[in-house]
Amino acid sequence: MACRWTNDLTQADVTPESLWLNRRQVIGGALGAGALGSIVSPAMAEALKPTSWDDITSYNNYYEFGTGKEDPAANAHTLNTSGWAIEVDGMVDAPGRYSVATLTEGLTKEERIYRFRCVEAWSMVVPWNGFELKDILDKVGVQSGAKYVAFETAFRPDQMPGVRYGVLDWPYREGLRLDEAMNPLTLMATGIYGKSIPNQNGAPIRLVVPWKYGFKSIKSIVRITLTDKEPPSSWNTSNAREYGFYSNVNPTVDHPRWSQALERKIGGGLFNPRKPTLMFNGYEDEVASLYDGMDLEKFF
Repeated sequence: MACRWTNDLTQADVTPESLWLNRRQVIGGALGAGALGSIVSPAMAEALKPTSWDDITSYNNYYEFGTGKEDPAANAHTLNTSGWAIEVDGMVDAPGRYSVATLTEGLTKEERIYRFRCVEAWSMVVPWNGFELKDILDKVGVQSGAKYVAFETAFRPDQMPGVRYGVLDWPYREGLRLDEAMNPLTLMATGIYGKSIPNQNGAPIRLVVPWKYGFKSIKSIVRITLTDKEPPSSWNTSNAREYGFYSNVNPTVDHPRWSQALERKIGGGLFNPRKPTLMFNGYEDEVASLYDGMDLEKFF
């Protein structure tokens, strides 16, 4: 049996759920005060007035429900996730339309503690519940010659008001190289903090690839395709200059509009300086070999 990945992060490293849920208020308050180095501590956050689940999960990127940070929480309730199915096709032995329960039947649900980065150069450690993508791919049988895994998000204009606008070429698409997809760090997440993922965060199942930036984490997946050709990814197709296919966390390659060299951890206390961003988001030992010989400035 293949050895499963383990990490040295403990529960003590996990960003408190209250801070993760309230990251909109934490980030907004710090920025508004001009106090990037003065972030509320977990104890102070606990003392804040409690907010509802709907309110505290209202800072999201999910353009199918609107481009504003609060739009997904306001609109995603229209998404009907009952009877959710994923079409698995392409170079697989057992193509078909599978329920999430069928795809994950017999797999052991695990809590994984991953560093999760936000676009504002903040970092968090978030426990995701889910399954290795490799387990699902093994179940359907990857055929010889397959080199990539393509993903597609639901496209439901009657339930997703954001798709009325041509912000992206709908439906939303993403892709991984097969060896990236089969890495034990690559997760199909169905829960977070021990709870089901809210609609605005990608219910009922989404991709989590912890050494890549967040826009690689496709939500509400309805199709998985095995192919021998590099698949289109929505942000890369929309703006290849800013969003490479690989989207790896690489502090030596600046985004055209900002530096990626430093990060700050949410929940780091009152004295919370920026620190150097780690290559591959701290998972260099586990994934650097996937890119041996590649020019990571060209293939970013």
